[in-house]
Amino acid sequence: MNILMALSQLEVTGAEVYATTVGNELTKRGHNITYVSDTLTKPFQGDFFKLRFNKRSIPRRFWHVAYLIYLIKKHNIQLVHAHSRASSWSCHVACKITGTPMVTTVHGRQPVHASRKKFHAMGDKALPVCEAIKKQLIDDLNVPENMLQVSRNGIETNAFNWQTAPKNSKPVISIIGRLTGPKGELCYQLLEQCLDTSKYDIKIISGSKVEPRFEKFASKVEFCGYSKDVAAVLANSDLVIGAGRVAMESLLCGRPTLAIGEATAIGVVDESNIKQAMATNFGDIGPIDLDIDYQTVTQQIELGLRSPHCPKQVAAIVRENYDLAQIVDQVEDIYQTVYVEKIRKEMPIIMYHRFIKDDSEKGVHGTYLHVEMLEKHLKLIKRMGFETITFEDLANKGVISRLEAGKRYIIITVDDGYKDNYELLLPLLKKYNQKAVVYAVIGESYNRWDVEVTSNPEKPVPLMNIEELKALTQSGHIEIGGHTMTHPHLNSLSYEQQKQEIAENKSLLEQVTGKPLVSFAYPYGSLDHNSKQLAQKLGYQFAVATNSGPLAAHQDLYQIRRIAIFPKTTVFGLWRKIVGNYTFRKAK
Repeated sequence: MNILMALSQLEVTGAEVYATTVGNELTKRGHNITYVSDTLTKPFQGDFFKLRFNKRSIPRRFWHVAYLIYLIKKHNIQLVHAHSRASSWSCHVACKITGTPMVTTVHGRQPVHASRKKFHAMGDKALPVCEAIKKQLIDDLNVPENMLQVSRNGIETNAFNWQTAPKNSKPVISIIGRLTGPKGELCYQLLEQCLDTSKYDIKIISGSKVEPRFEKFASKVEFCGYSKDVAAVLANSDLVIGAGRVAMESLLCGRPTLAIGEATAIGVVDESNIKQAMATNFGDIGPIDLDIDYQTVTQQIELGLRSPHCPKQVAAIVRENYDLAQIVDQVEDIYQTVYVEKIRKEMPIIMYHRFIKDDSEKGVHGTYLHVEMLEKHLKLIKRMGFETITFEDLANKGVISRLEAGKRYIIITVDDGYKDNYELLLPLLKKYNQKAVVYAVIGESYNRWDVEVTSNPEKPVPLMNIEELKALTQSGHIEIGGHTMTHPHLNSLSYEQQKQEIAENKSLLEQVTGKPLVSFAYPYGSLDHNSKQLAQKLGYQFAVATNSGPLAAHQDLYQIRRIAIFPKTTVFGLWRKIVGNYTFRKAK
């Protein structure tokens, strides 16, 4: 996707670290990231455009909006991700005008005033970095809860590993954070009231300019400035004092950590307060800005220095909840949901069954299409600029790749594995250089499930044999998928019966294809919890239904909705179904 990251900042902030860290991971995954901000100091990949968001006069704001509209159109931006109040306001207006999906990560408490309550300016989804911010947005600004989703700061956890305790002759206490604003006041008070410079070797690590009021500590405290190697600083510290990302990184290194920020003092982090710490972004954010009891903080400092390490379980919890890859997985999921729901379009996944050459081959059920109409369908797909892909392609590139800018993807699926798939479908796919996914029943030689029924029996139609299935998979135009042994209604079977149907079919087809199957189709679209669980447990990455499942494909990879093609689906009928918003229109 083409994503615009928007920030308003004049110095290094947690928002900048978050935006560039997440942005760089998204770049690795194939997305195109563009940044717009007053400044940008952290390493980043992508284009950067300077825009003075912190100049907030009315004329300036109109200019911000106009410039953002220009960037959105010029760079074909599909989604805007804002990271501050000033940038989110301008982005919100620009996205409203252009119809661009937008999310906002909320990094801190929001100011409360009447206009803010009426005009949240957070786009389509707000992502508070902790529960305390989510609560404030609901309680103070009346933001609807369904518009909110907690999305924590992502950390490159592999860059911060458990460290052996340092052997300092004098305990080293490192305070890491800004020396301006509330954090600067906090640092000043810690030096003034809590830290005995005769007992401790105190280091202040900050990129902020040292204000004159700190000069009286200059002979007793080491002001180290900005560090590019925070891990080394942490490794040499007997106690780390900080909030937000600092506290998380410190805990990952195993260092005793006093979580204290501009909102609250959590104390030395252990199993008893880790949930509270996470909910407040390790002291950075609370329901209100609290006065800190510095006498208690002094006691916590002594407590923290008694142990050479933080509890390992605490470090494991941080790693589990803040791992960058997992956070970006979540962010990608949010992007897809916001994008698909905003533009109300999804990649079409169409469903055929069998193909006929003349009317004598028509069936009782509406699961056939004349081959001449099939060719017209394939021509339309090509004329509309679609690229046919398979679920194997989707597995290799990632589900979000279906929304790639400048591309139009479609998946053609064909159920049951009739012989005509080999005789009629494959030659046309070769002719038009297109792909399809064929879901094959392998425990039958014909459509016995439709023939041997008392009500409205179908005429017998042969299925492909092993050699024909091999020819399909070797053609490079067809992915073979699982479809059970005998085509039963899975939701009418026991767990063990379902398992046998799905697993045996998968095993036999993998012997035919010579590789693991990627996707599975539920016969008749009939499924239950066991069906979905088994599809996943047995190694499928995707499973498709018929007309059930979420409207957005990524929201349930084991119940992906498809669009049925019937004998009377004309070229115009197909156009209506694949233009992109068909399922959304049907769902009204």
